[in-house]
Formats: sequence, C-alpha cells, structure tokens
Amino acid sequence: MNHPATILVVDDEPLNLAVLSRLLHPLYRVLATRSGASAVALAAAEQPDLILLDVKMPGMDGHAVLAALQQQEGTRDIPVIFVSALGDDGDEELGLALGAVDYVVKPVRPAVVLARVRTQLEIKQHRDRLRQQNGSLEQALARQVDELQLAQELMLSGMAELAETRDSETGNHVLRTQHYVDLLARQLRHDPRHAETLDEAQIQRIVKAAPMHDIGKIGIPDHILLKRGPLSADEFGLMRQHTTIGSQAIRHAIDRAQRALGQRFPEDSPPESVRYLEVARLIALHHHEHWDGQGYPAGLAGEAIPLPARLMAVADVYDALTHERVYKPAWSLDSAEAQIFTGAGSQFDPAVVAAFDAVRPEMAQVMQGLSD
Repeated sequence: MNHPATILVVDDEPLNLAVLSRLLHPLYRVLATRSGASAVALAAAEQPDLILLDVKMPGMDGHAVLAALQQQEGTRDIPVIFVSALGDDGDEELGLALGAVDYVVKPVRPAVVLARVRTQLEIKQHRDRLRQQNGSLEQALARQVDELQLAQELMLSGMAELAETRDSETGNHVLRTQHYVDLLARQLRHDPRHAETLDEAQIQRIVKAAPMHDIGKIGIPDHILLKRGPLSADEFGLMRQHTTIGSQAIRHAIDRAQRALGQRFPEDSPPESVRYLEVARLIALHHHEHWDGQGYPAGLAGEAIPLPARLMAVADVYDALTHERVYKPAWSLDSAEAQIFTGAGSQFDPAVVAAFDAVRPEMAQVMQGLSD
C-alpha cells in the first residue's frame, strides 16, 4: 500500500498556511510551520517529499531557508517550490537560479498549485527510482569487482605457493615474508619521507602482493631451481629470468582484469584489483634490484627502485638467510641481521634497513612462530 507523499508548507501568515494546508490535506500528508528556522529543522527530521516555501518571512527568509537546506546532505535533494506575492520575472528568475524547482505567485490558484505539486512529486518519484536503480547497479558492480579481485588473489596466491614449493621452500616462506613486509612498511611509515606514500591502503596492497614476489620461479627448470651448489654463469642467467617471467604473468592478469571490467573505470583511477596487481608486478620484477644499481633485471638504483620492491628485498633476504635452502644451511639470527646491516646503502635502501633495525624483535618472533 502506497503512503501519501509528505508536503511541508512554510509561511509566516496563518491564513496562507491554512489555505494551503486545507487545499493539500485531502491528497497528501501535510506539515506546517511559520518560521524559516523551524522549517529547516522539520525538513531534516521528517524528510518531506516536497516543500512549499514562502519567500518573504521575518528573520530567516525563504532564500536563506533554501540555502540552509542545500547545505545539509539529508535535505539538499528535497524539491522546493517558492510561494510568494513577489510576482515579477526578476523574482521568479532569482528563485529558480537559487535552486527552487518552481515558483507560484500569491494569491494562489488551487488548480495551479495542485498541478505544480503533482508534477514535482512525479519528477521526484522518477528521480528516486532512478537513483535506487543506479545504487543497485553500483552494488552489483562492486560485488563483481570484489569477486574478481578475490578470484585473482586466490589464483595468484596459489601459483605463488606452487612456485615456492618447486624449490623446496614452504608455504611458511610466503607467510613469513608477508609479515616481514607488513612490519617494515608500518615502521617505515613513521619516516616523514614515506608517510604519505605508505598510507593504509597502499600497505594493504603491498602485503597482499608480497606472496607473488617469486611467482616467476614456476618458469625456471628443475635442474636449476633444485641444484645443490653454486650455479654456473649461464644457470644464474636463467635463474634471474624469474623476475621477468613473474612480472609478465601478472601483467597478463592485469590485462584480463581490465578487459573483464571494461571501460567502467577511468585510467587515472583503476579499481582496487588492478592497483594491487600492479604492486605485485613491481615487486616480482624489481625485488632483486640493488640500491647501488648492481642488481637485476633492470639495474635500477636508489629511489628508482619501487618502494614495495625495496621492502621485499630486505624481507626476502632475511628469510632466505635464516632458513635452510638446497644450496646453503640456515644462518644464525645474529649473522643474518649483520648481513642486512652490511647491505645498507649497497644492496638495500638504508631507510628500509633502519626500519628493519627498529622491528628486529618482532621479525624474530615471526620467524620462530612460522618456522618450517
């Protein structure tokens, strides 16, 4: 059962208020008030479908009331019809310019008032219905984006764990490095140079992307990946390709995501799934770059190396040093920490190493809690 529309009538003259109320009451729920200030409060509380608003009132006039309504989120979309004895074209143009939807001149003609009210209520109903439909479409799109992002994360995380297990590392390596990167990023955020870059959203992207740093190992042959002992120059050259293999795989995932999402997002404001995948791509490609430019694959140096990759570089080496690999035994915690400090300014970003120094106890707890 449809409820009658609610109309708020505002006029400082009791007679005018009574005339309009009697005219509208048989068809609509009518609220009435004689002051501008109470009209603003009543509109916020009752959320009427339409307001008939006198222009000339003592204190807060109709123009001021309309301005106040437009400043509040809950009342700015309520249509307002000005009702005034000021009937020249200039007054009407001013009222419409201020945001009124219509203008009725006193003394009011009942048939005109009822027709104008009915028209504006129909327009509002259509607008509300369209807004509701748009909201439903936006919710459906958001669900699709969330589902796509979750599917990508699960797929890529599964591939990352598969890549790790191929060279005898365990899923715990993925979990440990995630925790390490989280600790390092949150500590580095205290550095004024990185506070703006490392907001909560970006830290979440980096942490979610961290498991994919070595996803490219899935493309490295077993005889190289599982070799016990040093790699030859040619073998090491092939091993280095895991950075570009991983980056290309994630690039393909980004392309698929963008095709699936179509043109719904502007280039300068991609959906979260694409932002996260781009962070993953940068980590996979550049986490073996060195601060002094002697790393691979691009030989980037200093801040040319993306910050997520600089964080992963420390996390990955710390985990590799403190755990056994096919080519080496585990190092002691003191030796591993000393190696990280030695690499500051050559292999690692000094600022990230400083963050590492501050969170060493927490990182040691993660290492022990998630041991293989």
